[in-house]
Amino acid sequence: MPKRHPNHGGAWKVAYADFITAMMALFLVLWLTSQDQKIKEAVQRSFRNPFSSVTKDSTGIIPAKDVQAVKSSSGNFDSSSAVELNMLRKLADDLLKTLNSNPESPEEQPLKLEPTPDGMRISIFDRNRKPIFQPDTADFTQYGEWIFTTLAWEVSRFAGSSLVELEGHTEQGHVPPREDYDNWQLSTDRANAAKRKLVEHGVTLAQILKLAGFADRMPMPNVQPQDESNRRVAILLKIKPGSRL
Repeated sequence: MPKRHPNHGGAWKVAYADFITAMMALFLVLWLTSQDQKIKEAVQRSFRNPFSSVTKDSTGIIPAKDVQAVKSSSGNFDSSSAVELNMLRKLADDLLKTLNSNPESPEEQPLKLEPTPDGMRISIFDRNRKPIFQPDTADFTQYGEWIFTTLAWEVSRFAGSSLVELEGHTEQGHVPPREDYDNWQLSTDRANAAKRKLVEHGVTLAQILKLAGFADRMPMPNVQPQDESNRRVAILLKIKPGSRL
């Protein structure tokens, strides 16, 4: 029985792979040559600089109307590219899957995600049943530490292309813990505590753009000013001008 040469057994696999690659290249060339001039120019620009917008209304061959489809009551992503949209959707999905352990009960959810014209607002609620802070302090509960540590890991993924603003809020009617420490100070201290926790777990100081406490002056839309949902910290994740997430 003749012996098979040890180097001949897989040669056909290499040849087949080369053939498939050549066919894919051929089909791509045929597809490109059949497109109109606008599409050809868009593809050319995307290869020259894949991280910049290739047309006025879109970052690729995705129609602008598909980008416009993502809207919310508080704004839309008109100023963002399709790449930004996809990355922000991915961030939102990751956060919701990780942190919203009871999606069927919205009043129990620890956070709310809202698209804005230049990024995303993440509201983290200090609810009575699941507080993120110790009462009347800026000290995190164990649950609050977990929430902000997880948020930090997600936000730090976009260190080079995003800026972060932090806001502290209280509900109307909240009685300050003492006369010399009012709700303005409490809300500011909680925003500052959130900043420290984010930086501790990966967010860079260069990402922090603004930090403020608003006491009870900015209640949530469509929520009674006295509702506990107004006791919250908001993280505004903003896309840097000219950047891509």
